[in-house]
Amino acid sequence: MELLFLIFPALFILLISIKQINQYERGVKFSFGKYSGVMEPGWKIVIPVIQSYQKVDIRTKAVDVPNQEAITKDNISASISAVIYYKVTDASKAILEVEDFFDAVHQLAQTTMRNVVGEVDLDTLLANRDKVATRIKDIVKETTAEWGLEVQTVELKDIVLPESMKRTMAKQAEAERERRATIINSEGEVVAAENLAKAAHLMINAPGALHLRTLNSINDISSDQSNTVVFAIPIEVLDAIKGMAKPK
Repeated sequence: MELLFLIFPALFILLISIKQINQYERGVKFSFGKYSGVMEPGWKIVIPVIQSYQKVDIRTKAVDVPNQEAITKDNISASISAVIYYKVTDASKAILEVEDFFDAVHQLAQTTMRNVVGEVDLDTLLANRDKVATRIKDIVKETTAEWGLEVQTVELKDIVLPESMKRTMAKQAEAERERRATIINSEGEVVAAENLAKAAHLMINAPGALHLRTLNSINDISSDQSNTVVFAIPIEVLDAIKGMAKPK
């Protein structure tokens, strides 16, 4: 009977001492309040009162950084949001080196975004988003490495500009389109003028070419029966006809 009184408490203590660590977790173990190791996945023994542990999820996490008001290098206000992907690579550091690593990454990302945006002008921010994101990633990665974390990627989600800046950029884009259209039209006029000059040169050097062109134009106009054509025959045409009428 006395043996049963000893077995049942021992079995009870054993059962409550068994802890399960899942495949995607690691357990940071403490003995008498001191760090004593990292528990791998599986069933582990944690003696009550004497020992304790904390689970750490090592799967990739996504930190959604909400809109941050930042000032670019050329003093333009912009609202920027991003998402950061990271994972825990050292569970012990994630528990021992920082109080709440998830919140710490969130706060660090916010301040880093504002600082990096302040280093570039608006055109660079809009045209080279990937480079700005890489710069943010490098800074955050360097700091979080001390916390046992690995930053995998940083993506800029949205860049929102003030309405006044949007209107200014729209006007600038419209002016640029008009400038390009003017250049294209002027280039077309230059080509047309060059072709006309070549045609005039050919007509001058080719006898009868001008008269054939004139007759062709008359034929085009006369195709519409509603048109009335009054044609003054040039002296050159009469001279050509006279020359054809002379006996050889």
